[in-house]
Amino acid sequence: MIPLAQPGAMTEDERFMFECYGYIIIEDVLTAAEIDAALAAAKRIHADTTDTFSPLGAAYEREPALAWLIDHPAVLPKVRGLYGDKFVMQSAWCARLAARGEVVGWHQDGSGAYGFEKVAHPVPLLQLRASFSLTDQSREFMGNMMLLPGSHRSPYPLPQDKRKAVQVSPIQHNVLCKAGTALIFHNGVWHSPMPNDEDFDRYNMHFIYSPPWMRRADRFATDAAALAEMPPLRRALMGDYERPDAPYAGGIPEFPFED
Repeated sequence: MIPLAQPGAMTEDERFMFECYGYIIIEDVLTAAEIDAALAAAKRIHADTTDTFSPLGAAYEREPALAWLIDHPAVLPKVRGLYGDKFVMQSAWCARLAARGEVVGWHQDGSGAYGFEKVAHPVPLLQLRASFSLTDQSREFMGNMMLLPGSHRSPYPLPQDKRKAVQVSPIQHNVLCKAGTALIFHNGVWHSPMPNDEDFDRYNMHFIYSPPWMRRADRFATDAAALAEMPPLRRALMGDYERPDAPYAGGIPEFPFED
């Protein structure tokens, strides 16, 4: 009952699974060497971190081993399959959950200023998260992601008294995965990190994709030096183009997808 997908373009079967569950999982996206490089970069980013849970934005501006994940060939075609050819990377967060740390808090992604659930029902896909596991999460209580399958379609919210509990529903899915796994999920899916009972920190790298008109959440503008080092497609995904006078009324340039 796990919505496993394969790397690359979104198939019809995978789209059906995504619409039913609100998420898909792709195993073995990263090689051992790629995991090591990304994990080392994540640890450098968090060298001075002392908080139990710390999602740090724009880490890709300083760490090429994280930047190349923005347009990863196993994952980006899934994003394109859901959004079409016009989307951007709204934000990215290098997230550390400390050893013996706990920050359980079930929620939907979106805006605290105006919740996405107020826009329409079902909750529209305005943020699509691609999360790369950089540490082992193959057993429970390793900082795993916990999700409620199909909850992006529910008109009824998760009861308030359940939102700090580890076990909230019989349909709950605690994701067990190796390092190098990618989880792609809809902003409307109720989710929370599981406690990390291990003696090592848990690291995930999250990329949030959105329609081009969404305001960036981890930066006001991309660092010019970092942007200059990016290939054309990645620059486009960062929003590196001239905007029309009226917000996007004139459209945006075609993105340089290889096909």
